Amino acid sequence: MVISKKNQLVGVDVGSNSIKLVEIEDTKKGRFLKNFGIIGLPHNAIVEGSIKEPEIVASAISTLIKNLKINNKNISTSISGFSVIVKTITVNTKESPDLDTGIKEEAEQYIPFDIDDVNLDYEIIKRHGEKAEGEEKEASGDYIVDAILVAAKKDMIDEYVDMFHLARLNPMIMDLDAFAVQNAFEMSEGNIQGSYALINIGAEELGINAIKDGISIFTRDSSFGGKHITEDIMSAFNVPYEEAEKIKLGGKKVDDTKKLQEIFSSNISIWVDEIKKAIDFILSTYPDEKIERLYVCGGSCRIPGLIKYLESETEIPVSEINPFKNLNINEKLFDLEYLKYMAPQAAVAVGLALRSIGDK
Repeated sequence: MVISKKNQLVGVDVGSNSIKLVEIEDTKKGRFLKNFGIIGLPHNAIVEGSIKEPEIVASAISTLIKNLKINNKNISTSISGFSVIVKTITVNTKESPDLDTGIKEEAEQYIPFDIDDVNLDYEIIKRHGEKAEGEEKEASGDYIVDAILVAAKKDMIDEYVDMFHLARLNPMIMDLDAFAVQNAFEMSEGNIQGSYALINIGAEELGINAIKDGISIFTRDSSFGGKHITEDIMSAFNVPYEEAEKIKLGGKKVDDTKKLQEIFSSNISIWVDEIKKAIDFILSTYPDEKIERLYVCGGSCRIPGLIKYLESETEIPVSEINPFKNLNINEKLFDLEYLKYMAPQAAVAVGLALRSIGDK
């Protein structure tokens, strides 16, 4: 299906360290990368997903939009963290007057917030049990369903919407980071059968999304990421945040390389332990399943030694996600080496740019 240009959206990934923006043009000849850009944010402008400096963040987005000469004001974006709950639930709709009511009633026992303080959404992933008489009866809600439930705090959503309005943009879709990565992955790799996990390691969060035959069966966000390495470098070498970032990324050398390696190793060990716990939980919940492969992305997935150590500890093959893989790219407009280098950081933004107005 070709998406009409008026329905296409610009993907805007608002991270705690930077903002990534992707624009994709969907044509009869395939999907073309139209724009990609990134702009840094000041330290603590966004903390744990909460926008502390909305004017600064909005200004950064406006600058990026202007520099890339983007005219489309309709955008899709995403959120993650502890203000978001994702849960697979089973609802017996025979006990409720309709499916929406049944979902809401079932959701209340899983959401640690007042139900009136969240926005709820869901997607049916399976209908089972005895069918009622014909499609018309089935549509009435007289059956058992499995659904992916998503609940996000209204004040967090409002925070992001207000910030985008400051930037004079129209947020049309609010997705989740985990699902945006899944969207980008499926576009770049196709429909992979079996069970695997997508791991997004950013500045402040480590997100895990386990997938079986194209359906998410488990998601978790944890407060681990590259920012902790930066803070440890600041403390160990007595340097400011910006200098610590350069050291972390290899742009500035230090005399005590052993101390720096210890910082990397200790943080990597914590991240891998968190991933292993998630995998163990998945396998205990779904004893017949086996995670066959891990795919990583995010700005911190290239911390030296991470992939090798993760493979060693989990005994599962690990690959890096390249969301640009199946996009048509004009080499006169884009530096392919730069895109390859930036690919892990672009996964969420690419997944968002694949969305269109009217998507569920």
